[in-house]
Amino acid sequence: MDPIVLAYALYLLLSIPLTVLVARTLSKHGRTFLTEVFADSPGLANAVNQLLVVGFYLVSLGFVTLFLTSNSHVVTAREVFEMLSVKIGTVALVLGVMHLFNVLVFNGIRRRHLAPKPLPVPVGYPGVPQAPPFPQP
Repeated sequence: MDPIVLAYALYLLLSIPLTVLVARTLSKHGRTFLTEVFADSPGLANAVNQLLVVGFYLVSLGFVTLFLTSNSHVVTAREVFEMLSVKIGTVALVLGVMHLFNVLVFNGIRRRHLAPKPLPVPVGYPGVPQAPPFPQP
């Protein structure tokens, strides 16, 4: 078997399960997080969680497959492992950045949901002058 084909096969055998592991972790803990944020609507929490996980899979697996090819001339087992270390390391870094991005999205959703809502503007009575609103502290 050609060493580059072996390197490609090992790359896919390592990077795809790594992607699935990170996605499942995001799904499991993201669901818990979003269920707390959207306590009044568990269906919305599950829907947002699924959308984020599907987006994570699409971007991550797209990157993994685009990063599969190599112009390196691989002949020895050492070169196979060196190429794999660069490829798997890059995939791990990209997955880490994607994970951080998802955590920031979760935090933004939580912060926006838990932020104090502005009070409704009081409606005046016809013919009665309305007092100006109090200044914000």
